[in-house]
Amino acid sequence: MNHERSNHLKLSQLQILIAVTDYGSFSEAALQLQMSQSAISYAIATLEEDLGVVLFTRGRYGANLTPVGQQIVERARQICYLMEDIIKQADLAKGLKGGQVRISSFRSAATHILPEVIAEFCQLYPAIAVSIAEYDDCIHVESDLREGRADLGIIYYYLPTHKDLEIIELMRDEFVVLIPPDFQLKGQNLTWEELTKYPLIMAPDGDTCDAMVYAHSAKFGVTLNAIYHVRSDATIVSMVAKGLGAAITPRLAAVPIPKEVQIYSLPVPFFRMIGIAILKDALLTPATFAFLDLLKEQFNHL
Repeated sequence: MNHERSNHLKLSQLQILIAVTDYGSFSEAALQLQMSQSAISYAIATLEEDLGVVLFTRGRYGANLTPVGQQIVERARQICYLMEDIIKQADLAKGLKGGQVRISSFRSAATHILPEVIAEFCQLYPAIAVSIAEYDDCIHVESDLREGRADLGIIYYYLPTHKDLEIIELMRDEFVVLIPPDFQLKGQNLTWEELTKYPLIMAPDGDTCDAMVYAHSAKFGVTLNAIYHVRSDATIVSMVAKGLGAAITPRLAAVPIPKEVQIYSLPVPFFRMIGIAILKDALLTPATFAFLDLLKEQFNHL
């Protein structure tokens, strides 16, 4: 009987189970997996019927695992990891004549850094597939690496503190001050006093880059108070262009910057580092090594 039930289980059901667990709701899992919510609900209902247990309690606050659901999702993760490892080992045997490179990256690097490298890589190795998962921050990039969903990660950082990750620095990205067109600088360099007189446009609380800026300014006795909180980098730049306030942002996140927007360094210049992250104990495929070498070569020429 157990053998018959195991024959009904599908890897896709386990992947959906993990997604609903990670995102906390059927609707968010559907959005992330680019599936309909009804398809997600049907997959979970079928899995529960096949197993004969209830995996989730549904309520107004989302989907929560039952105790048996918690046990099952942990084993589902192990199964999915082993399946990915089987594929990885097969790709390793193929060398550079097939396989894939899976990259996770924060959004502005995925937009402005990776496309040129990927274009050259695909010309050199047309049989290797390249996939990119992009996120607003680096937390999800690091999770993808640790949970086996990515081979390489592109992250930003101030001081590397992740003992399980090896980080290879690619470039320094300066935090710049964007100021409306009508601003007139009093001296040669922007001062903290001039900066704090403008309404400040920053990301919502919890943004890692903004936290770096707040900590940097605090070292010099300056408290930055944001008047507007906006998630989108493009919207922030547009608001500055319309004269609504100033913004402090990594340069890479702000491009393209309208020509009418004025750009200054902070009174004490500040940078974030952008680098490649890999797990220290990861077994990288030849395809991943080839992409890593090409990425490092591109930045050595800058």
